[in-house]
Amino acid sequence: MCLSLGGRKLKIMIKEERIFIRNGEFLIEALLHNTDSKTAAIICHPHPLMGGSMHNNVVEAACQGFAEKNIATLRFNFRGVGLSSGSYDEGRGEIQDVICVHRYLQEEGYADIFFVGYSFGAWVGAKVISATNQLFYRVIFISPPINHFDFDFFELKNKVNLIICGDADNFCDIADITETCGKIGAKLEIIKGTDHFYWGKEAEIEKIISSHIKNRQKIIQKKVDFEND
Repeated sequence: MCLSLGGRKLKIMIKEERIFIRNGEFLIEALLHNTDSKTAAIICHPHPLMGGSMHNNVVEAACQGFAEKNIATLRFNFRGVGLSSGSYDEGRGEIQDVICVHRYLQEEGYADIFFVGYSFGAWVGAKVISATNQLFYRVIFISPPINHFDFDFFELKNKVNLIICGDADNFCDIADITETCGKIGAKLEIIKGTDHFYWGKEAEIEKIISSHIKNRQKIIQKKVDFEND
């Protein structure tokens, strides 16, 4: 969240609670930011074997973008990361991690659930989305690593709403992702002057996500107004 002070925006630290979610024989470590909204976002981190965790600059920027619009957030560590039990499972078990935290939010009363996946998190999310029907309210990918992982974009047509990528991202080729977005009906936002890691560009990620949510909220409000006329 932000406060305005003399034309400047000051960030307010969002309050998060550490929770552990049962996932079969495993426990998932997560940070939950609750709001009075019935909408929430699941945010997934980059590759566990490359130092990825929920304590990541891009993951935190995404959380901030949702919190500014009063949307609850749940970021979590995939199995084998941090205090989450288990071990890296090459995407197979990680799919179950995503499904598990989605179920948890549903049980907590959240009706509309966004999915946000950064890098490896986008790849895992793509597998979940391809295999399920309308599990998520909206889907955002940040730097899906299409240069290094196989994505079945045929199965993702009209299921991904927004893709964010840096113009110097060596894991996500700009020309390829631009063509892909056209084929699957996803909006593409390119952040200039950054690579896969977005150092110093976190505020732009926040802004893009907040704007995406704001535009969606306007569309919903117009629909409500039309139905009430």
